[in-house]
Amino acid sequence: MPETWDYTLYIPNDLRAVTVCRRTLRLILTLHGLVGLVDTAELLATELISNAVRHTKGPAALRVRRSPEGVVWIGAWDTDPGPPEPPRPLEQVAELEEGRGLALVRACADYWGWQPSARFGNRGKFVWCELGAA
Repeated sequence: MPETWDYTLYIPNDLRAVTVCRRTLRLILTLHGLVGLVDTAELLATELISNAVRHTKGPAALRVRRSPEGVVWIGAWDTDPGPPEPPRPLEQVAELEEGRGLALVRACADYWGWQPSARFGNRGKFVWCELGAA
């Protein structure tokens, strides 16, 4: 049975915090022996967290956990309870500067979704994705 764990990193509404999240995620996965997931997980977390920071006014959080089944769950929490914009097909947004985030998440993750959340004491939502262990 795989080791389970759960980390949460709270960040201010600052685009520089996206780099902090990416590097923290790399460290978490490396320390837990999941180096094979690092590149894809970094890409997904960067898209989720940058959307949270760009499209909302309040703080955000990166949550990363591993289930007993070995699935790595990556979620970005923000203060806006509204759903994210539905992703467009990757072929339609591949050349655009913006609007690729959730299309990349949909293309690279095993599953993704969103849910309302009051976990951190504020109304908001998690946009999340899952990666099977490599």
